Amino acid sequence: MPTAEPIGKNRSKWGEGPIWCNDALYYVDIESHQVHRFDPATGEEKSWDVGERVGTVVPRESGGLVIAGDNGLQFLDEETGLLTPIADPEPDKKPDNRFNDGKCSPDGRFFAGTISLVKKTGDAKLYRLDPDLTLHEAFGPVTNSNGIVWSLDGKTVYYIDTPRREVLAFDYENGQLRNLRSVISTAHIDASPDGMTIDENGHLWVAFCHGACVVDFDPVSGEEMRRIDLPCAETTACAFGGPDLAELYVTTGLNKSGDEEHDGRLFVIRDLGVRGVPASAFAG
Repeated sequence: MPTAEPIGKNRSKWGEGPIWCNDALYYVDIESHQVHRFDPATGEEKSWDVGERVGTVVPRESGGLVIAGDNGLQFLDEETGLLTPIADPEPDKKPDNRFNDGKCSPDGRFFAGTISLVKKTGDAKLYRLDPDLTLHEAFGPVTNSNGIVWSLDGKTVYYIDTPRREVLAFDYENGQLRNLRSVISTAHIDASPDGMTIDENGHLWVAFCHGACVVDFDPVSGEEMRRIDLPCAETTACAFGGPDLAELYVTTGLNKSGDEEHDGRLFVIRDLGVRGVPASAFAG
């Protein structure tokens, strides 16, 4: 059985949003206000302090990064650390709301959603940033917008609004989400479905916050295929990476109990016998 091993030196307060791009793994530490870049080949780690809680990071086709956090969506220049604001759709809801997880569609749109930190049901939304830098509401209401991925053919989008304890699916075309349905129930797992990625077989890998595990689901049957345990209760998100996308990287957060040796560390799971698919970049 594959096992998870801690890698790198960083210990995040609340790691999230891993994505493999530019030959490295990028991820965020929400509560420490940092974006991290880790090169597993060399062990080199680089960090940017963005001055606010940051929920996710994605690459930009023209260079640099896009982040989403307390103050909406912004460009991040990797060379200078300069932030350039794009849009902030919920300025009236600070500090109770902030952006959480997000990823880019195969056609280059950035989808990111907000979270109600005070757990006000239905007070958050999923947004879409188009390449022309216009921001649109994609889906709502939600409470804790989380993992989002696209099927291998790009025609279906899978999405998690954590309190629902299920994986939703939509038909996807030209930025539009249609035909909402539930494809996976996670009610049998006493934990919160959080970040998510997809493998070459179209299976969804879901990290379970408070659940110390990552679970492989078949979205066609809705069945759990296998479960990988981690030594950290706060298992937050996952992404395939490495030169051949055959390694699963998992972010974690600190446990309030304070009795976990590796909580907050980045983990890698090898020898899964499956690969991921390349991440999409923002086309704007």
